[in-house]
Amino acid sequence: MTSADETTSPQRQKGLDMMSKVYGWEMSDGPGDFFAHTADQVFGEVWTREGLSVRDRRLILLGALAQAGQIDVAEIQAGAALTNGELTPEQLEEISLFLCYYIGWPLGTKMHFMFGDVIGKHQKKQK
Repeated sequence: MTSADETTSPQRQKGLDMMSKVYGWEMSDGPGDFFAHTADQVFGEVWTREGLSVRDRRLILLGALAQAGQIDVAEIQAGAALTNGELTPEQLEEISLFLCYYIGWPLGTKMHFMFGDVIGKHQKKQK
C-alpha cells in the first residue's frame, strides 16, 4: 500500500489504497482532474462503501464490461481477480459460460477466450 505524505489528502490516500487493493499492485498518485476523480470518487467513495465486497463489485463490473464489449478493461479486472485470489480459473470459465446466456454468445465467447489468455498468463507467473 502507498503511504500518505504531506501532499496526499486523506481522501486521495483512501482512494489510492483501495486502487492498490483492487488491482493487486501499489498505486501511486497521478496528475490531473481525471485521475483525481478516479482515485477520490470511484475508488475512495464507491469501491469503499459497505454492503459489497471487492469481489462482489468485481463480479458486477465484469458483467457490465462484458455487456458493453469492453473486453480489454475486463481483462485487467480478470487478471486482478486471479492475482488477488478472489476468483479461480474455473470460476472465470463458469462466468464466461453464464454470460453467454445473458449477453449473447458472441460477447460471451470473447470473454471466454480472453479469460483463457488471462488464466494462461496467470499460471505462467505462478511457476
